[in-house]
Amino acid sequence: MNARNRELLALVPASLLVAAGFAAVFISRKDLLGGLDGTNEISNASLTYGGMFLALCFATHVVIRFTLPHADPYLFPLVAMLASFGLVEIYRISDAFAGKQAFSFLLGLGVFAATIIVFRDYQVLERYRYVIAMVGLGLLFLPSFFPTVNGAHLSIRLGSFEAQPAEFAKIAIVVFLASYLRDTRQLMVIAGRRFLGITVPPLKHFGPLLVVWGAAMVLLFFIKDIGSSLMFFGALLAMIYVATNRISFVLVGLLLFLAGAMLLAGQVGHIQGRIDAWQDPFDPALYNQQTGGSYQLAQGLFAQADGGILGQGFGGAVLDLPRAYCPDGQVICSLLPAPHTDFVYAVIVNELGLVGAAGLLIVYLLIVQRGMKIAVLARDSFSKLLAAGLTCVFALQVFVIIGGVTKVIPLTGVTLPFVSYGGSSVMANFVLLALLLLISNKARREA
Repeated sequence: MNARNRELLALVPASLLVAAGFAAVFISRKDLLGGLDGTNEISNASLTYGGMFLALCFATHVVIRFTLPHADPYLFPLVAMLASFGLVEIYRISDAFAGKQAFSFLLGLGVFAATIIVFRDYQVLERYRYVIAMVGLGLLFLPSFFPTVNGAHLSIRLGSFEAQPAEFAKIAIVVFLASYLRDTRQLMVIAGRRFLGITVPPLKHFGPLLVVWGAAMVLLFFIKDIGSSLMFFGALLAMIYVATNRISFVLVGLLLFLAGAMLLAGQVGHIQGRIDAWQDPFDPALYNQQTGGSYQLAQGLFAQADGGILGQGFGGAVLDLPRAYCPDGQVICSLLPAPHTDFVYAVIVNELGLVGAAGLLIVYLLIVQRGMKIAVLARDSFSKLLAAGLTCVFALQVFVIIGGVTKVIPLTGVTLPFVSYGGSSVMANFVLLALLLLISNKARREA
């Protein structure tokens, strides 16, 4: 069986998960309503949604089959599996959000196909690295002109239109880093100087990189988007290590990051509040705090603990408090605030248990493994660095949000790729996927 047929066959389980997931949610709602829902809705609607999902994935598969015949056959089915998780869980949380997420998924597939067609020769991006870097920085700075969301400038809003430019900025920054490091990686290694047992790269070769990266960090300081800052800096260190094979460069970067993080925490109350909530989420004063505080984090931990090994089943999580139990004058009136965005992972663990959470993480790990394999197979330095950088950004985004929800690190406001609600995240990650498949197609075809 060739690669494209394996890809087509692998799309079937994702569609079956959509059908089974919607059927489980319908059954749960039927039980809550005392059996008032008809069984025809359970069978017909769930099969219809599963069939529509398969049809969209099949259409995208046809585009891949004719444009990228040698591309990795497992990346797109793995992404389809994540999207099926997200669509079912968001529908379980809110019908309205699910409709918007389905539309974003459709747009994401369109952007995915357009990226493949427009950037068949993706190496043309090398020629415009500084333009791409400036566009990325502009996208980071754009939300500062709009009101804050949970203490940070995360999105832009024009009427009913809302977007998070940082999702696309991460791709632009990675493209710039891959292009710049391709030209300077050997000079950084050869001309590096030893200082206290650590090789420090020469400033004349490392300077432009620091200028662009420093500008990104300054912008992130003002917009207070700590999740994106952590992703970008982590991607920088990972790509420097891939380019130079020098752990000393990574250590220097980590020291700079720790110094900046300490300064940032001391100057920005929003960040200090996140750190306080992370250190002691069950402190009564923080737990009952009206704005900020640790209520959301603590409730997320409770929800994950309540899931147990096998979970409560799709639609089994209790997310809202009855109005009779809502304290007068208090904003908090839900057991798990923002379950469709920041805490969708907590809902998944509650409903699918440890087994379901492990399955979700395995899918993410497989995507990272396939991305790194593409980087290994790539035949030129730019392709290797671009594939490694895109994969690292994807992996770091997963770590940052799941690490925050599980209290491994302070909570930050990034989305869980292809699962959390958010059109910008879905479309940006489809662009990332398209670039990985373009690199894979070139690396796997015969010379």
